[in-house]
Amino acid sequence: MALTGRAALLAALGSIPVGLLEPGWTGILAVNGPLALACACDFALAAPVRRLLLTRSGDTTVRLGDTADVTLTVTNPSRRPLRTQLRDAWPPSAWQPGTGTEASRHRLTVPPGERRRVTTRLRPTRRGDRSADLVTIRSYGPLGLFTRQGTHKVPWTVRVLPPFTSRKHLPSKLARLRELDGRTSALTRGEGTEFDSLREYVPGDDTRSIDWRATARQSSVAVRTWRPERDRHILLVLDTGRTSAGRVGDAPRLDASMDAALLLAALASRAGDRVALLAYDRRVRALVQGRTAGDVLPSLVNTMAMLEPELVETDARGLTATALRTAPRRSLLVLFTTLDAAPVEQGLLPVLPQLTQRHTVLVASVADPHIARMAQARGNVEAVYEAAAAAHARNERRRTAEQLRRHGVTVVDATPEELAPALADAYLALKAAGRL
Repeated sequence: MALTGRAALLAALGSIPVGLLEPGWTGILAVNGPLALACACDFALAAPVRRLLLTRSGDTTVRLGDTADVTLTVTNPSRRPLRTQLRDAWPPSAWQPGTGTEASRHRLTVPPGERRRVTTRLRPTRRGDRSADLVTIRSYGPLGLFTRQGTHKVPWTVRVLPPFTSRKHLPSKLARLRELDGRTSALTRGEGTEFDSLREYVPGDDTRSIDWRATARQSSVAVRTWRPERDRHILLVLDTGRTSAGRVGDAPRLDASMDAALLLAALASRAGDRVALLAYDRRVRALVQGRTAGDVLPSLVNTMAMLEPELVETDARGLTATALRTAPRRSLLVLFTTLDAAPVEQGLLPVLPQLTQRHTVLVASVADPHIARMAQARGNVEAVYEAAAAAHARNERRRTAEQLRRHGVTVVDATPEELAPALADAYLALKAAGRL
């Protein structure tokens, strides 16, 4: 229970004539006595809060950056009308900064025996599960002088999924995939190394594709057609150690790696390949495998929503052993990690031969676009020093990437906006070359 601002204002206004006309206890009782009686009546006529019935409905998942609507249904079983101000509390990350106070508060009136709905619109700023906190209800009497107040626990959870902003590149990459598969209207030969079928020779075909044995058995010249390999295994390995926590722009490196992994998974599943996911630092943080082509992307998105960087050094030997157990047959192993010299030289390079002997390895790393801007800075001494530091950092990354390439590793090093399409292009190039 609590006094309202209206009651305080009436008490303040009543003190003026008391001070002027009748200072003392008599004047105070003459003014505040009726006010106290009015407050008591107002409290008695306010609808009870504890007896209210509250239920929730609405969205249970939302992509980061989008909005989710959660509806709260308030049922008033009492015989008195409910005039209320309601606060639907959620974690601060459920709203954009500065908007939570306005978005969480609602005013409504519920007649006796009826129900009303209010909708809280969430716009989360972080991935993961966002759970509703307490619902605080303040019930006003008809005079607005005194209130009943109580809280209710109404559980509800909204899972915030990765935004998958790189899906805008998917149509162009699928068009390239169809071109590789020889299924476009363009007069191009389907690339790849897996035999598809025989057809009759037409002028312009590569003479190296003529099948002389088949030609000898028929009256026309036959040529072979090819298609990219299908039903290959792809293991996406997310390094969730301390280097993935470094922020590039407004998001951790891990988020950019997830976005690139989702585009590659969507493309590979459309190409007929099998996709699995492993997230590791010093232990397995997530594992997704054995999913069908239609189920793999939702499974990856749902699993990635709960992943967060861990502030520990990644155990490269443990990661290698777990990846080899997860992918027992030859696969394309895509490792999302850093190109910083120390973690690669001390952790990854010593165990890399174990991976390259059994798998095709592709390393994808998130580059900081701020480094490129620093390298172009000029005009004063501070800018020149920044440019020198940026040039040194870029040379270190190039040297590390070259070390990996000497071990037969394909390296993709790009900014967050460019990493996903660059990784998809690298996958298509490997597929066209028959290296999966």
